[in-house]
Amino acid sequence: MTVIASLNVTPSPKKSMAEDVATAVEELEEFDISYETNAMGTVIEAEDIDELFAAVKAAHQAVDAERVTTVLQIDDERTSDEQADEQVASVEEELGREATNDSE
Repeated sequence: MTVIASLNVTPSPKKSMAEDVATAVEELEEFDISYETNAMGTVIEAEDIDELFAAVKAAHQAVDAERVTTVLQIDDERTSDEQADEQVASVEEELGREATNDSE
């Protein structure tokens, strides 16, 4: 079983969040998970829900701010071992191209 989650840890009040977000992401290294950080949050994959929750708790607690808001969305598909990259590949197959637009 693979558990996929979207995590967003936000310190408040802060003008720049980069340092605190980096601290939270560094905490994820201590766990048996994979992750990818993007502009809107971090996608995490874990083999089980307990490991996922432990990683999220550590990331949340690592942020040293007056207030921290953490948003977690979990996809716990219990009948499949499909990983996040496989889900993206399925969308790209339907599109017939990469699921990105890097026009700048």
